[in-house]
Amino acid sequence: MTGKERGPRTPIVVFYGNDSRVKKYHFWVLWEAAMSDSTLHSDKLGGQPQHDVIVVGSGPGGATVARQLARAGKKVLLLERGIDQRPRSYYGTYLGALIYADRMSLLFTQEGLNIVRPLMVGGATSMYCGCAAPPPEWLKEKYGVDIDAEVAETIPELGVAVLPEELRGSASTRIAQAGQALGYDWQPQLKFMKPARSKKFDCGAKCMLGCRCGAKWSAAEWVDEAVQAGAELRVNARVEKVLIGGRQAIGVQGTIAGQPFQAFAPRIVLAAGGIGTPRILQASGVDGAGDGMTMDITTMVYGFLPRGERGSGNEPPMTWSWENLEAGYMLSTLIDPWLLYPIINVLKGPKYALTWPKWNNTLGVMIKLKDSISGGVFADGRISKPMVGDDLERQRQAEGLCRKILVEAGVDPASMFMTPLRGTHPSGTVRIGTMLDEDLQTQVAGLYVCDASSFPEALARPTVLTIIGLGKRLAKHLVGQ
Repeated sequence: MTGKERGPRTPIVVFYGNDSRVKKYHFWVLWEAAMSDSTLHSDKLGGQPQHDVIVVGSGPGGATVARQLARAGKKVLLLERGIDQRPRSYYGTYLGALIYADRMSLLFTQEGLNIVRPLMVGGATSMYCGCAAPPPEWLKEKYGVDIDAEVAETIPELGVAVLPEELRGSASTRIAQAGQALGYDWQPQLKFMKPARSKKFDCGAKCMLGCRCGAKWSAAEWVDEAVQAGAELRVNARVEKVLIGGRQAIGVQGTIAGQPFQAFAPRIVLAAGGIGTPRILQASGVDGAGDGMTMDITTMVYGFLPRGERGSGNEPPMTWSWENLEAGYMLSTLIDPWLLYPIINVLKGPKYALTWPKWNNTLGVMIKLKDSISGGVFADGRISKPMVGDDLERQRQAEGLCRKILVEAGVDPASMFMTPLRGTHPSGTVRIGTMLDEDLQTQVAGLYVCDASSFPEALARPTVLTIIGLGKRLAKHLVGQ
């Protein structure tokens, strides 16, 4: 039916839910807009929900929700801004990192923090270090969000475990032993890695570009499983805003491959990440989105071993770690990938970039700081994340400890320096307890958030296992409605 052929403007009354109280929503205004625009993509659904749930974003939150709901028999539409890069020859290469990361990996806050934001199927898990950590106790104790059961289920399901001793890296282990000698309880880091899955386990700092050997789990695998269970996946789908009727979410609007589209469902789950989700909410007229954020502000302290002694760059990243819960930071074994090393360090100064030839002899200790809520993601495109309160003092304290550990590990004290700060986990932009209730629902009925933007505080630890737990918990809630 074209705009000229349609009949009278009769309200389309949509019934949904298995509640005995029938809910009615009038969609005729959206119907008018959709049917009068001949340029709309074929995904326009005539104003009537053809899915139970629309999930926006295919990172660990979106992939988990879509998979669980599809397996429960729900009709799920999964919309992903990027494409599936796994089959591409450049996946897991430096060229790939330029292609599928936002702004070619050159996204910065106003304060100069570099943010690497993958835009692809699998989201951030396509370019992470494969680390896992249980949710912090305060999530349950302070905010009433208990995901212990979901996390406990996921650990064996995905084979989350520490790497075998022989795969943790001799240089990385050297750092951990130095920390232990100074009285700090460094432990092997839990990983989303199964070396047996790969024909040849080949993991180093380059792991952060994307896993080419197949050992590391990514959320793209659960996207595959969601599709196998009946979910509909659309890539190149850029959602611009949520459509709201009254105080009820009724659909989304955006473009697919550049063509306008609208899709309708009584439940919308935003999982577009700590930057993408607040921007969609801002465009949807939801007040408060993006007001303040956390980032797990991260840096590395580097030092050089004597010539002939190999550093940690060719070893799996973050195989050992230690947390200072009281001071709010985490330390781990990490170094930038070979080609990215001079690029990030030139921001500190030319002389630091010129240490590139010593990359093979470099030991690195990462600092991940539990930063205070500050700054925000703004509708005009700006991102701000200043260090406030005692952030800088705690970061300096952590830096001093890293230097002691590196000296204990045999590094030349005169060679040590700290890299520029970066933002590894954009989060806390749509916070539980501020904008979301315990079920991750916004002030708009039927509109939920399930990604790092929901964190009420910085985790200062690997985030993926927590997000998966939130996704499973939300899926159970939605199935039960």
